[in-house]
Amino acid sequence: MLQWFKNIFGSSETKLSLATRVQEGAILIDVRTQGEYLSGSVNKAVNIPLDQLVAKSGRYSKETPLIVFCRSGMRSQQAKRVLEQLGYQNVYNGGGVRAVRNQLEE
Repeated sequence: MLQWFKNIFGSSETKLSLATRVQEGAILIDVRTQGEYLSGSVNKAVNIPLDQLVAKSGRYSKETPLIVFCRSGMRSQQAKRVLEQLGYQNVYNGGGVRAVRNQLEE
């Protein structure tokens, strides 16, 4: 059960290093809808809704670190799986938008 939560919401190690990963060049991808994104996101995040992820995934090198997030962590977990299936090697589930924002502000 614990592993299931880690898979959905990311491990502590992932969350603790979000700010470091962003400083080192990781791209923040908000996979919520455009309407959700426009209501408030994380500074410097790009919006690629989950249903457009496959079509727009070619924007980034497969080696580029990507941090995906959404409202609660569910869609970002799906996005992580999709990107990994497409061959992306450094994909991290940041979880929910509030959690990502809090991690980056610390």
